[in-house]
Amino acid sequence: MPAPAIPPAPVAPGVAWFGGRRAIGVVEHADLRARPDALATPGWWALVGEFEGRVDAWRFARVGPDRATADPATWRGPAPGAWTTSLDRDAYVAAVDRVRGHVRDGLVYQANLCRVLSAPLPAAGGDEPDARALGARLAAGNPAPYAGGVHVPSGGAVPGAWVVTASPELFLRVRDGVVTSGPIKGTAATPDGLTAKDRAENVMITDLVRNDLQRVCRPGTVAVTDLLATEAHPGLVHLVSTVTGELAPDVAHAPDLVARLLDATYPPGSVSGAPKSSALRVIAELERAPRGPYCGLVGWVCVGDDGTVEAELAVGIRTFWWRDGTLRFGTGAGITWASDAAAEWDETELKAARLVALASGA
Repeated sequence: MPAPAIPPAPVAPGVAWFGGRRAIGVVEHADLRARPDALATPGWWALVGEFEGRVDAWRFARVGPDRATADPATWRGPAPGAWTTSLDRDAYVAAVDRVRGHVRDGLVYQANLCRVLSAPLPAAGGDEPDARALGARLAAGNPAPYAGGVHVPSGGAVPGAWVVTASPELFLRVRDGVVTSGPIKGTAATPDGLTAKDRAENVMITDLVRNDLQRVCRPGTVAVTDLLATEAHPGLVHLVSTVTGELAPDVAHAPDLVARLLDATYPPGSVSGAPKSSALRVIAELERAPRGPYCGLVGWVCVGDDGTVEAELAVGIRTFWWRDGTLRFGTGAGITWASDAAAEWDETELKAARLVALASGA
């Protein structure tokens, strides 16, 4: 879907890139919780949502093919040994056992337990780190279907953003009145490593996503079109299912369409748990650092001059974000009664190892 023919004048610098497209020059910013109908304004918007609930959108002046090149060799990341974790191995294992206790007591069936890795990365000469260079480095070393990023320098006319993702997971796609979600649950180094626990967990979360979409879709149209597909990604494999539905007419034509979708589905079920409300309470009890954009959303929405909406939002996993002189990266695992605490820790290590090494220059 093309953006409006006459681009507006930008009020702040910024760049966003997704799916072979690049946008430059920020026209306006909106907090979607405060302005749920902001995306009724035609244009191309980049979105970043934090797991804790805030969702920001920036409308860009110009969008087109991403012919600009960023040199991955120019990325200067933290030293490999500079990273620390919000939960060390002992604390994470204890938290897994605590989640299993909640499952035993009937509070949750599954909860996603995460930790945040962080490393100092000061601004150099007043310039924020080069997000595009990190994006190029990840694209070369860890290509992902929903890779991209948003960098709006802080301290300007609009709130800033610095997020680079190599996400493999589709949160929400909107196209021609159909919404699609692709929850991931189940991770292993090879297909042979996927277990009955992984498959049961995927089915559980797929059902949660199906129920979420039924809140905004035409009755009888929500369907699981692919269940337990195995997808290969650099260094690991995932189990992925696909859920689709036709948007209800009152949602499809609403000025706050995106906000309504988020009210029904956010935060993503695959990175929260089931039941979602109980899982969120467990997460708040056990995790020691806010997730921020990790496990939130990152992607784009294009609103045509005729009001039609196309969108592609990824779950913010395999995602780096920078603020206050610190680079962060989250990693986690879904915990059920069948979980082995040591194995779940190893899964978080597997998910982080390749990406953190790339960001550290290895």
